[in-house]
Amino acid sequence: MCQVIVTGSFALSCQPPRTCDDYWSEWKHCKGIQNLFHHYYTFGEAPSCAQWKTDYKDCREWEKNKSAHAKESLCKSERARILEKQKHAPVWKLRKDPPADWYLPLHENKPE
Repeated sequence: MCQVIVTGSFALSCQPPRTCDDYWSEWKHCKGIQNLFHHYYTFGEAPSCAQWKTDYKDCREWEKNKSAHAKESLCKSERARILEKQKHAPVWKLRKDPPADWYLPLHENKPE
């Protein structure tokens, strides 16, 4: 498979990074009414699902014809998707240990 490395580059291979059915499922999910309402509520606009459809078509072309253009397009899309995920920092700072007084009832034995 076309493997993802931490730097965002891909190893060369003879298979797409995901199965073509995965791209089709993502496209169907994106076009679904529940996702449409959720995305519109969250972002104020309808989701753009065109990239999932393009990726599906490129994946099919890569599997059928071993097209170099489809392969490059699909890997480029996957790289962009990974970089988009890495761009956002976590909202909360994760703790390594619980607070020292985690077992005490709230607002008791705590200085104000």
